[in-house]
Amino acid sequence: MKDRKQHVIEKAHQLFIEKGFQATSIQDILDFSGISKGTFYNYFSSKNELLIAIFKSIFKNMDRERNELLIGQDPSDIEIFIKQMEIQMRSNKKNRLFTLFEEVMFSNDAEMKEFLKRGQFFMLRWLYNRFIDLFGEDKKAYLMDCAIMFMGILQQNIHFDHLANGTITNISKVVRYSVERMVGIVGEVFESGNYLIGPELLANWIPECKENGRELKDQLIQIRSDLKKMITKNSPNEEDQEKYLELLNFIQEELMHIRSPRKYLIESALATLKSEISYYAEKELNQLEKLISDYR
Repeated sequence: MKDRKQHVIEKAHQLFIEKGFQATSIQDILDFSGISKGTFYNYFSSKNELLIAIFKSIFKNMDRERNELLIGQDPSDIEIFIKQMEIQMRSNKKNRLFTLFEEVMFSNDAEMKEFLKRGQFFMLRWLYNRFIDLFGEDKKAYLMDCAIMFMGILQQNIHFDHLANGTITNISKVVRYSVERMVGIVGEVFESGNYLIGPELLANWIPECKENGRELKDQLIQIRSDLKKMITKNSPNEEDQEKYLELLNFIQEELMHIRSPRKYLIESALATLKSEISYYAEKELNQLEKLISDYR
């Protein structure tokens, strides 16, 4: 079912790019993807929900690619950050996200506007956390302002580069130029000792992150404890026990203590556990998988 649903997502995305979201009907999607109306509504309650699924699929793939760049690397390396932003800009261009965003923002669809607004807040949180990696904890209070300014600088540089040349001529050049300007701005803001928007406002913009954080951590500790007992009881080989416990410890460390958890690595660790101990811990591993999906 997942493959077929993904097929519909990809076909609908193609139609939305070619015809526009508003001009594409559900019947167009049915015809182009070769499914029945019943199958469509089994997957999605509306065309809006389908568009949200497209955005989520794109963001998930982009997030995985960004996280892969950090594997075994120093998160304070600004070259890694530049490559991460290049991935994002290329993903936006390839998937025509700006075109879709504009169509949604000029519509009167409150649900879609709210979804995109929340997406901006999650992007801002990612940038803020990466800026802490890059510029240090001592500048933390000033880095929300800097993340907001960077979003504007990069977006406008991309926009006017496109207007001037009819296309985005060189994504790497635009990203590097924007990042280099940002390095100077961070220094100036920090030296000024003044900022406009503090990081505490993230809790207002994305309240569930604050409300659910403690609850999710408590659940994680409990599930890990349950799995540890089951591993000790059902895996007599000490080497296997050590391996499984290390994987559990890694997952907990990433989720609870790493500012931007590397979901690609977490999912890889979980997949190993599921392939080897699911015969006696399927329920607990499913709970852990759901918990991981709730972390953003």
